[in-house]
Amino acid sequence: MGDIPGDGKVRADFVLAIANIFAPTAAELNAGLRISQWMTADGLAGFRPETADVATSGIEDTFDTTTNGRRSFSGTLVRLKKQTGSDAAYTTMLPDVEAFVVIRRSIVAATAYASGQHLQGVYPVICGETAWMDAEPNMIERFEVPLKMRMQPALRVTVA
Repeated sequence: MGDIPGDGKVRADFVLAIANIFAPTAAELNAGLRISQWMTADGLAGFRPETADVATSGIEDTFDTTTNGRRSFSGTLVRLKKQTGSDAAYTTMLPDVEAFVVIRRSIVAATAYASGQHLQGVYPVICGETAWMDAEPNMIERFEVPLKMRMQPALRVTVA
């Protein structure tokens, strides 16, 4: 087995409607807005699950043991480059808009979704208030949209 280079093979879409997040259809996903085309190189943040520890040691134990507790996500956001003219991401990802962020890896980003493709996950989110990035020399205009998980996401999903 060979390693898969990731450059150009990360796609993120903002999808308004998915009937079953555990089996999204190619039609549902392809109807979404491909936001990764406007993302900065570090623009997909906080989509890493964290698993809390639950202590399982007893009072007589001499070694601390744990098991898996709740899973959560923190610092989840997308960082985007402001576009001239109509800016689809800026005008769509408004505060309180509920949607799904879908992330796919290992396939050229511009490739349309198709049945059988594997996804990193389908994340049910609600958008927070857009935050402009601080100005600095030699920069393009950028903004962040904080995202809150509104339900447990579906991870390691296959397109139906």
